[in-house]
Amino acid sequence: MKLSEQTEKLNRYLEALRKRFETSEAPNDRKDRDFFNMVKKETAPIYDLLESWEKDALAAVKDRKASVHPSQIQSTKENMELLLMHSYYLDVRRKRYIELYTSIRYVFDLLLDTITDNFSDKS
Repeated sequence: MKLSEQTEKLNRYLEALRKRFETSEAPNDRKDRDFFNMVKKETAPIYDLLESWEKDALAAVKDRKASVHPSQIQSTKENMELLLMHSYYLDVRRKRYIELYTSIRYVFDLLLDTITDNFSDKS
């Protein structure tokens, strides 16, 4: 899967997670094994995609195919991991959640813009 496709897919996950955060109820028992297993099952594909996205994004930055700083890629991955858990456990204030969301969204959009610009320059 190309980096742009990975980024767009992560963007869709990001939107779904935000909706989940805004519409879901917090779990009754944070230590509920069934809830933990459900979260693990639902988030595993996102974590896997995030791992390959980070590797591909850092490679694109190294090859100067994207105008994003490597620390932005690493921070975005870490922020997305935080946001994933906050989306299910609802253990952070809305303001902090939106700050994480906005930061992630900014880097995803910046990456997509610079990738698109680089490819259109070569055509």
